[in-house]
Amino acid sequence: MQNWPLSGITARTPLVELRWPTPQDLDALAALGAEGVHTPGFMPFFSQWTDGEPATVARRVLQRHWNAMANWTPEDWTLYLVVVHDGQVVGSQSLGARDFAVTREVLLTSWLGLRHQGLGLGGHARAAVLELAFAGLGAQEAFSVVRRENTASQAVCRKFGFSHDGTQVNAVRGQRAVSDRYRLHRAGWETAARHIPVELGGVEPALAMFGAETAGAETAGAETAGVATPTGATALAATLSGVRYAPEPDHVDA
Repeated sequence: MQNWPLSGITARTPLVELRWPTPQDLDALAALGAEGVHTPGFMPFFSQWTDGEPATVARRVLQRHWNAMANWTPEDWTLYLVVVHDGQVVGSQSLGARDFAVTREVLLTSWLGLRHQGLGLGGHARAAVLELAFAGLGAQEAFSVVRRENTASQAVCRKFGFSHDGTQVNAVRGQRAVSDRYRLHRAGWETAARHIPVELGGVEPALAMFGAETAGAETAGAETAGVATPTGATALAATLSGVRYAPEPDHVDA
C-alpha cells in the first residue's frame, strides 16, 4: 500500500515472520481466534474477547485490527502484526505506545492459536517484535502484562530477560485476577535478549507514523550521556489504569 507505509513492515526469524496482515491474513487470523486460543477454564485476557460464539469472536478480531488502523496517530498507536509460520497465519503480535517520541516505551501483546502453542513459535515472535521495537524504532523500554496463572507466557518474559515491575488487579469473568508486569530495558535487550536472529524490513519509511523519525539520534545521545530517555510515568499510569491503546494483555504464546 503506497500511502500506508506500515504495510511494508516485516520482522523475520528462522521460524516466523511478523507482517502487516493482508485481507486474507486477517480473515485467517479471525478464523484462528474463533477456533480457540486458550483452554475454556482459564481466561488470560482482561476484555474476555474470546468468550462468545465463534462468529462473534472472529468479528472482534477483525474489528480490533480495523479500529487500530483507523485511529492511528503518531501520538497514540497500536501495531498489530500477524505471526506466520510455514506460510500459515498462527497468531498475532502487537506493540503499542502513547507519546512514543517522548517515552520511548512500548507495550507488547500477543496470542497464538491453541493448536500452534508449545512449538517455540511464541519465543520467535517475541524476539522479532523486540528487534522491531528496539533496533527498528529506537525504544528504550518494553513492558508486558501477564496473568499470574499464565505460566507459559510468564516463562517467555523471563527467557528474554524481562524483570518484574509490579502487579495489577482486574476483574475477569467476575473474579479477581492478578497479573504481573514485566519490563525490559534497552541494555538488557542488547546484552541478554538477542539470542534469536531477526531480519527487519520496511521500517524506515514508516518511522514518522510512530513518532520515531529521530529514534536513532536520540537513542544514541541518551546512551552517550549515560541518561535514559524519560519513561513517561503519566502515559504508563494511563495505560495500566485505562489500558486505552492496548485493551488487554494478549499473552498466550507458549
